Amino acid sequence: MYRRRGIALELLLVHPGGPFWAKKDDGAWSIPKGEYDAGEEPLDVAKREFAEEVGAVPDGDVADLGDVAQAGRKIVRAFALEGDFDVARLQSNTFEIEWPPKSGRRRSFPEVDRAGWFPPDEARRKIVAGQRPFIERLLAIVEKGKDV
Repeated sequence: MYRRRGIALELLLVHPGGPFWAKKDDGAWSIPKGEYDAGEEPLDVAKREFAEEVGAVPDGDVADLGDVAQAGRKIVRAFALEGDFDVARLQSNTFEIEWPPKSGRRRSFPEVDRAGWFPPDEARRKIVAGQRPFIERLLAIVEKGKDV
């Protein structure tokens, strides 16, 4: 999701929850995303995952930003949508893991522990390296004067 504030553009990124990411910031943020199975429509899954990770249902016209390969060969497909979201209303689903490791205790953590709006330069610094091409693709669309 992106929004315009006057002439400024801001991008919505989310920070992954859980103990592994707790003390990481630059290079740790992401677009809201999730995995989809063969036969599922990527856009439908993107909307579902956005709702699960952020707590809001995205609505409006979207642009397909294509695929990128992240570290570990994970393929991520992204879509852009102009909109707004109050990050104070973030409501993420949770996941459960054994924590601390080998303790035998299971703990629940939010899939996303915070969200933020960032100008493109800061978003480039915050987002995981493998997703940076999505920022460039979105900026190219917006700079052409097209509405997404």
